[in-house]
Amino acid sequence: MSRRPSSPDSEIARRAYASFAERYDAAAPTKPHNALYERPASLSLLGDVAGRDVIDAGCGSGICSEKLARGGARVRAFDITPEMLGLARKRCAGLDVDIREGDLSKPLDWLASNSADAILCSLALDYVRDLAPVFSEFHRVARQGAHLVFSMGHPMRDWTDPRSRGDANYFATNLWGLHWGGFGAPNPYVESYRRPLQDILNGLADAGWRLDRFVEPLPLAEMEAVDPEHFRELSFSPAFICVRAIK
Repeated sequence: MSRRPSSPDSEIARRAYASFAERYDAAAPTKPHNALYERPASLSLLGDVAGRDVIDAGCGSGICSEKLARGGARVRAFDITPEMLGLARKRCAGLDVDIREGDLSKPLDWLASNSADAILCSLALDYVRDLAPVFSEFHRVARQGAHLVFSMGHPMRDWTDPRSRGDANYFATNLWGLHWGGFGAPNPYVESYRRPLQDILNGLADAGWRLDRFVEPLPLAEMEAVDPEHFRELSFSPAFICVRAIK
């Protein structure tokens, strides 16, 4: 179902998550797709963060921010959804985490150039239509040798799903939406962008990043016991991509 966005990128993300922020926060720490699939894959790419200045871009309710801080990082986190930020502040209270409202689709003016050792952006870029400015801003704030780790929906996974494909050309960026399960009722309606893989990786390179590792994650073995259906599905076909790049 290819169509133009009905509102700015910031409103797409804010509207979706504001509607079920508390339910998301309650489920996501242990939800298999997050806790036993995407999150461990992304954090493993980031590696040891002790003593490092890390940006958690699109931090949601602060699940990764807390883990990073408890791992010894100095964390600067931001998100577009006020309801999520309130939950993140509660989760990260007393930790070395600075949390503020910020929009990935706009300049990150409050972040100084060459100030970050690492940037994590977990499942947030799917809500931004144009990735080039985001990758450029990440490059600006990163120190030489810094790592950028991000995860997104797998382009081919979305492409093989007729709900997201609709009548759109693979090479086009299109906005689509569906009702998410797994976070309780009512099922939230969430919109995001599907785009070709080349636009993601070439946009990364054009911004000055060097691709270091590209992962199509497998679920952790523990997932088989708690969610055997999705374990089998994800063991056969990936839902996400996880990428590490170096400045």
